[in-house]
Amino acid sequence: MRGQRDVAAGGGFASDLRAPGKWRDFEEAEKLGAADWKPLFLSAQQDQTLAALAEAIVPGSRKAQADRFIDLLLSVDTAGHKKSFVESLAAFEAESQKRFGKRFPSLTADEQNSVLTDASTEPKKKESSGSNIETNPGLREHFENLKGWISGAYYSSEAGMRELGWTENRVFDRFPGCEHPEGHH
Repeated sequence: MRGQRDVAAGGGFASDLRAPGKWRDFEEAEKLGAADWKPLFLSAQQDQTLAALAEAIVPGSRKAQADRFIDLLLSVDTAGHKKSFVESLAAFEAESQKRFGKRFPSLTADEQNSVLTDASTEPKKKESSGSNIETNPGLREHFENLKGWISGAYYSSEAGMRELGWTENRVFDRFPGCEHPEGHH
């Protein structure tokens, strides 16, 4: 959990802890690992769907509690991002119900993979005139939306950062391949 807490505190959402309301945000980040955790923004059912989708898209997300981190981020995000995220969750629930008659978290691993494979390979919807203006997002757009949130949350966690090669005992004086003119580091 330390990795998520560090990213949450340093990632800008609680950048000025003296500002009104910011202490609450930081305190909520500290609660992500609590056994009695409850979502701040999502409903319990939406969180179950998110946790199942996250684990199916990026294995290890459940253990890294990516769903909890996403819920925390959504609790302070814009209304538009919140709406888009909830619509994406609902699209996967609707597809699961249509194809298998049950919620996404209740699907078998093969059924989940079938829904996700179809969603990730579905062509993007385009306006009938042939332009690149997208209308009514299809399952592909909802998949891309959720995948971005989930992969961002997982790879911001300590487990995800370790998977990418981070170790807490190693600090780089310079980043290899990232040379800047003198004084710009």
